[in-house]
Amino acid sequence: MTVLPDDGLELAGEFPDVPHEQWQRLVADVLRKTGKDVEGDAAEDALSTALEDGLRTRPLYTARDTAPAPGLPGFAPYTRGSRAEGNTNGGWDVRQCHTVPDKDAVLTDLENGVTSLWLSGIPVADLAATLDGVYLDLAPVILDAGAETAPAARELLHLYDARGVAKNAVRGNLGADPLAHEARTGASADIPAASLARLCAEEYPGLRALTVDALPYHEAGGSAAQELGTSLATAVAYLRDLTEAGLSAEQAAAQLEFRYAATADQFLTMAKLRAARRLWSRVTEVCGASGAGGQVQHAVTSSVMMTRRDPWVNMLRTTVAALAAGTAGADAVTVLPFDHALGLPDAFSRRIARNTSTVLIEESYLARVVDPAGGSWYVERLTDELAHAAWEFFQGIERDGGMATALRSGRLADDLAATWEARSKRLAHRREPVTGVSEFPHLTEKPVTRTPAPAPLSGGLPRVRRDEAFEALRARSDAHLAETGSRPRVYLAALGPASAHSARLVFAAGLFEAGGIEVVSEGSFQESGTTEACLCSSDAVYGEKAASTAEALRSEGAAHVSLAGRGEYPGIDSYVFAGCDAVGVLSAALDRLGVS
Repeated sequence: MTVLPDDGLELAGEFPDVPHEQWQRLVADVLRKTGKDVEGDAAEDALSTALEDGLRTRPLYTARDTAPAPGLPGFAPYTRGSRAEGNTNGGWDVRQCHTVPDKDAVLTDLENGVTSLWLSGIPVADLAATLDGVYLDLAPVILDAGAETAPAARELLHLYDARGVAKNAVRGNLGADPLAHEARTGASADIPAASLARLCAEEYPGLRALTVDALPYHEAGGSAAQELGTSLATAVAYLRDLTEAGLSAEQAAAQLEFRYAATADQFLTMAKLRAARRLWSRVTEVCGASGAGGQVQHAVTSSVMMTRRDPWVNMLRTTVAALAAGTAGADAVTVLPFDHALGLPDAFSRRIARNTSTVLIEESYLARVVDPAGGSWYVERLTDELAHAAWEFFQGIERDGGMATALRSGRLADDLAATWEARSKRLAHRREPVTGVSEFPHLTEKPVTRTPAPAPLSGGLPRVRRDEAFEALRARSDAHLAETGSRPRVYLAALGPASAHSARLVFAAGLFEAGGIEVVSEGSFQESGTTEACLCSSDAVYGEKAASTAEALRSEGAAHVSLAGRGEYPGIDSYVFAGCDAVGVLSAALDRLGVS
């Protein structure tokens, strides 16, 4: 290591220290101009953002925001990564998912940057044909066969043997995950996880037998802490089963690979994966399995965040999610194609998905630095707070009898449903905007169609999407268009000069279009062909013209007159404003317009 000479210069040494209290006073001065008379910590709290799990992100993080030392990459508690070199040795494993037998798609992926295969729901009889031409000693295979795990595992191992792959060269995962299968289907299955684990431990040193899949809980609406807590509870249940079957604690821990969702919330995703490694390190320490090393992670871009409308935006969402997962130290990253919510991906969407990781690794150089977020006061504090919230949720599951009991009693389903209900309200009020759906919708967009994908497993926990409430509204509008030849409409009455009405006109247009309601702002109300009108202007103009304009509109046939803004004005039936229940407002408007 090179030691630089002391030249007497100190970074920022000529600048005086600025006390945190001084910054808070400046914040308070600005907030006072907006009508908020707060000081000190209250001023800082006014700019904080509430997250799920009782967490809050503050506007400023400094050295006073302490967190436990994260350690070094490759060493316990593995917060900074399970490997000392992180992903600097060629980047993360680019793992793509295939849900139907398609040899050509598999080979195209492998020839163009994909480094491992995730086979989800491929029939056992089609495994050999799907993997025809694949160099099995070079491309790890991860199975996800649910109730067919045992026969799928036997078939895959037979393929390795038939193709002359040495047992010590086999890499991948047999995908045994009985609790995730039960979470998906509501029914238990005979998945011999312990015997598969014993086989791998004795004969296939590079092959793991079990997956701890947290996606069912994320996709049921769970929060980051709930996703982590359920993964820990699942892993602990598997450790108990494997050690009872004769494996040592270290052998059992070494058979597990964890699967998490990566979302477009970049920093929360980074904190989640870092916290997951720290929490698992604590579990293995307590169980006497520290020698198994750090948690092996497979991150998958979230299906909950994927939209069916304006699906091209999904490319941006998955890029941010993959960036977060890769820089957080995930061992493998799966980028779902942008058309994932619409059906089977085509060649173009698969290409974009695999190239997302390639660009991040090869062109953006994100794999050249180990844990680039390490040392960030914000990320370290968020990691610590999330770890504590997840540990508390995990302990609650354990107190109630463990993961299987939590699933079968309905306790876990209730917890996830409560979390999703609260989030659904934020989505409905557009406090959590969804670009292309609840914000900046594109009514004349040409629909993207795809071949239907195989039906996912069902019968257990629900699968939710952020776009579902607005998608239902848009579907009603589409059906109306198909039946009548036109969409439901609302007339926007702009009052006063452009400087007075422009902002609220744009707001109202975006709101109504999010529900599939076409806006008309040119010509007269009678020419608009609707019975619905909305006034758009400033508060000052409303005071002068709202009542008389509403009366005039009614005389022309308006059955319902709304106003963009707040207040109490004669003749106004309802108000639309930032933070209103957009789903409720739009659903009621469609009802009034006769849209079934």
